[in-house]
Amino acid sequence: MTSKKQNMQGEIITIGNELISGRTLDLNSWYAAGRLTTSGLKVTRVTTVGDEAEAIAAALKDAVGSSDFVIITGGLGSTDDDLTNKIAAEALDRPLCLDRDMLEQIRVYMKNRGMDMNASLEKMAWMPKNSKLLDPQANVCGFSLVEDHVRLYFLPGVPEQMRFLMDTCVLPDLLLHCKSVPLLRYQVLKLYGLTEPMIAEALKDLSSIAGNIILGYYPRFPENHITLSLRGDDEPAMLQELDLMEKEIRTRVGAYIFAAGEQTMEGVVGTVLREKQLTLSLAESCTGGLIGNLISNVPGSSEYFVGGVIAYSNQVKMDLLGVSRRTLDQHGAVSEQTVTEMAAGAQKKFKTDLSLAVSGIAGPEGGSPDKPVGTVCIGMVHRSFSFSKRYRFWGARDHVKLNSAMMALDWVRRHLRGDSFLSGF
Repeated sequence: MTSKKQNMQGEIITIGNELISGRTLDLNSWYAAGRLTTSGLKVTRVTTVGDEAEAIAAALKDAVGSSDFVIITGGLGSTDDDLTNKIAAEALDRPLCLDRDMLEQIRVYMKNRGMDMNASLEKMAWMPKNSKLLDPQANVCGFSLVEDHVRLYFLPGVPEQMRFLMDTCVLPDLLLHCKSVPLLRYQVLKLYGLTEPMIAEALKDLSSIAGNIILGYYPRFPENHITLSLRGDDEPAMLQELDLMEKEIRTRVGAYIFAAGEQTMEGVVGTVLREKQLTLSLAESCTGGLIGNLISNVPGSSEYFVGGVIAYSNQVKMDLLGVSRRTLDQHGAVSEQTVTEMAAGAQKKFKTDLSLAVSGIAGPEGGSPDKPVGTVCIGMVHRSFSFSKRYRFWGARDHVKLNSAMMALDWVRRHLRGDSFLSGF
């Protein structure tokens, strides 16, 4: 058994032509780095390579020479470009050996599904000598080995399978071989409604007073995240230091912080609706039901979300929501007047306390000089109170739709929390 190491550090290698071409977002390195870091382990480098043997071998040899552990994802499947096993064996000067337990598991898997075994599938059971299956039940393909006291973990590229092995096998094994892991305390503050330059300006001198706290700023469209992380041994002192820094940030941009940690906008809105025992209905045009989808993703949303109307055409706006022909003729479907009537119509139809309405031009066509692509109007009615506003959102069609949905939900949050958003929001 290898001796336990203190302050283990490692790196991540992700493999696939789809990653370096930009066709696929590299979620695996993001997830692995996050899980390792929050577990107190240090990640020194993330490398992405295509399905080229030379590049994979070079990255692997380089990592073994500079790290205590290496996470490798991708290239373990049955297709012709899945060559990680073979390349790793050659790079580490180990022969490929057939793992008969793995082979039998593959055969059973195929038989249970009424499918035939073939040579491409058998290839998955050939691994570098002295490799160990991560999942003995072989529900997911993946293996580990030790090279010059460096622990290597080979995981599949499929995100769901990779995450399963990362959480159930890799992290427990790494922590088992680590003598001690310094405490890491981590907080994420989520903002909406401020651009990155605005956040940078508001917090420009924060680093000088942050002490040992590491601050990070990350866009997560349509949100922006501020991260606070701190390592140490005295947990009460660490929590106090983080709390003071969070209070300082909230003093500067507090109205735009809608959530912390794992919270979501729709979850926060649901919480405040439940707290105030209010019901919500929707009238959506350009968002096509997106707001309703977000709201209903929250468990227990039936307590406050009554329903909605997707009123894409003017006729539906008139027939189901009571929008007047005169309003549509004079102001158009994308107008503050129309969304106000849409919200009022939904409130009346569903008999709710509060209603939201959205109508806009998501693009890429349909704009005009007066109402260019990205023009979106949002309306809200809360009992006898009503408010509407016109926005211009930028980006592709899905960006405009998501921004519209987030802004509408943020209206509810800020209105019910008593934030003054009526001016300049």
